[in-house]
Amino acid sequence: MDFAALMSKEIAKAKPTKSESSTPSAKESPKPQGSKYVRRGDEEAARIAAYKEEQERAEREREERLRNKRKLEDEEAEKRHAREEKKRRLAEESRKRREEEEASQERDRRRRLGLPDLPPDEGEEQNEGEDIPDEELLEKLREMNEPARLFGESHVGRLRRYRRLVERALTPQQRLSDGPIPTTLELVPEVEMKIPTALPKDLEGRKYLFRQLASYFNMVLGEWDRALAKRDASVKQSMQGRQAYNAMVQSRENLKPLFRKFEKVELDDGVLEHIMEIVHKAQQRKYVDANDAYLRLSIGKAAWPIGVTMVGIHERSAREKLHQSDQQAHILSDEITRKYLQSIKRCLSFSQTRWPPDDQLQIMG
Repeated sequence: MDFAALMSKEIAKAKPTKSESSTPSAKESPKPQGSKYVRRGDEEAARIAAYKEEQERAEREREERLRNKRKLEDEEAEKRHAREEKKRRLAEESRKRREEEEASQERDRRRRLGLPDLPPDEGEEQNEGEDIPDEELLEKLREMNEPARLFGESHVGRLRRYRRLVERALTPQQRLSDGPIPTTLELVPEVEMKIPTALPKDLEGRKYLFRQLASYFNMVLGEWDRALAKRDASVKQSMQGRQAYNAMVQSRENLKPLFRKFEKVELDDGVLEHIMEIVHKAQQRKYVDANDAYLRLSIGKAAWPIGVTMVGIHERSAREKLHQSDQQAHILSDEITRKYLQSIKRCLSFSQTRWPPDDQLQIMG
């Protein structure tokens, strides 16, 4: 065999067969049949399709993770709610057990001391309305700007206090009138303040009379306050100026119990008749007559022991008249009554300076 035949045989062995050359390699990209080149657009479309598939797969994985996370959060929330509910139930049972023990100890103590038994438990009244958990009740009391707990107060007591506050909030509050002394009475204008001489018998007439009296005293106190405000600064800072202002403030405070009696229509007829006479005479600028009515109201006409009332061992015949007034309480024995009567006298003294009388004989000393 010559060299040329040997080389031809080796070259034939190295060349691939026709079947192997026709099958594309796995690493090579598919080529269109009949062409050994690949279009760039086809490569870009293949790349985009692969990218979209990768993004869809990542989105599915992300949604799966979110579902698992929400599921875990829901399970944790259910467990937490169950723990809080169990804690609340245990706290409620512990509170009831503690209240029962305290009530039992109190009954034993009262039995040992011989005291009467306790009244029925307040828990019976609690059944009238829906119970509120203690934590929620404390939050509601704080929202109403009320103390959450009071010393020695139980859950039932807090619940009753909360219900009273809610009922009070729902009840329409009466509007207070403007003036030195705020009152629920509707004040009348100055032209309607004329006080009658006779005491009204019907309830409506009395209510209107109390409105007139409240309006008159508020008017006098308002004029008194304005008159003191118009003074010079030196007069205000002086001792007499401060005393005059303190007298006005004290009179205003002492007249408040009288205004409360006006609002409740519960002033005694004997006192009311004399106050009507005082105000009626003051409106007529007869201040001496008004002062006489004030004296009849304050000290009356009872005999007062003055000087030596008993000499020797024999009692005088008229001595028993001195103690007739002791059988009933005197009007000045009540501190509140004494204070608002003194305030009426001060208002009378200011009125004669603010509205001086035409007759100089009607000026009080």
